[in-house]
Order: sequence, then C-alpha cells, then structure tokens
Amino acid sequence: MNLLDKKALNRISEGDIKQFELVFKEYYERLCHFAITYVKNAEQSEGVVQDTFYNIWKNHKTLNITTSLKSYLYAAVRNNCLQELRTRSLDIKYENYYKSHFVNESISPADELNAKELSNVINKALNSLPERCREIFKMSRYEGLKYHEIADKLSISIKTVEANMGKALKQFRIYLKDYAEAV
Repeated sequence: MNLLDKKALNRISEGDIKQFELVFKEYYERLCHFAITYVKNAEQSEGVVQDTFYNIWKNHKTLNITTSLKSYLYAAVRNNCLQELRTRSLDIKYENYYKSHFVNESISPADELNAKELSNVINKALNSLPERCREIFKMSRYEGLKYHEIADKLSISIKTVEANMGKALKQFRIYLKDYAEAV
C-alpha cells in the first residue's frame, strides 16, 4: 500500500467525511463501469457501488485494508456484484418455481385466506425479533447468504450469526406452532 492510500485510509477511519468523499468521487464512475461488466445493468451497478461505499463508511472505524485502496475497492465491488448475481439467480429460481407450480392452478378463497394468515404470522414473528437478529435472518433466508458471508458483511463472528439464527428459528417455531394449533 502506498503512502497516499495509507493516509487516506487513516483519515477515513478517523471519520474524515471529506476524505471519504474524495475517494468516492475519484473511484465511483470507474467502479460503476467495472460493476456493469458483471451485473449487465447500469442501475444495479450503481447500487452495488453505492452499497460498497456505504459499507465502507458504516465500518470506517474498524476498517482494516492491507492492500492498495484501488485493489480493495475493485475486489469489494466484484464480491458485491457476485452476491447481487446470486440474489438475482435465487429470485429467478423462486419466480420460475412459482410460475410452474401455481400460475395455472386456481386458488380457492380458503387457500388464499390461509396464505394471508400465514404471511401475517411470519411477519409478526419476524417483527418480534431484535433488529440485529432480524437483519441476520433476512440476510440468510431472503438474500441466500451463508453464515460466513453474513459475518463478513456485518463484521461479526460466525458464532454470533449462528446464535442469532438459532434465536430467530426458535421464535418462528413458537409462532408457527401457535398458528398450526389455531388452524
């Protein structure tokens, strides 16, 4: 890492927003062009780059970059693009599953009501979780992230992710048990 990168990173880790903005302005456009080679969509590429910078600023106090700043930013954007592609792939998979299993079937009013009730129970269970626990659960179940990916993204240990997922699943079992007994 060169001296300029080291100084910039030290200032950012100390909370210097102006230095952060300078880095953002210097790399934003190039990183967007780089990201578009992965996600093939200008809007999504901008979102990936913005998320990358958001996470850097969010974690600026614990920032520990050992490579050059440029290398780090490109690697982080590449990793976030790959995660975006995994999420997109999961969305397409579920959409195709839904289309192949439910589109041509007529849904009875009773089934629709049961689905709405179950959805409400799931939302209640989700909303009853502490904020960090809910965030970890969503990252795992909705975004399809693995525990180590969640730990890396949130700068926490894998054990913390496991503990929070255990807490979330226990809460869901309680809510769904009550739902099953009511039905």
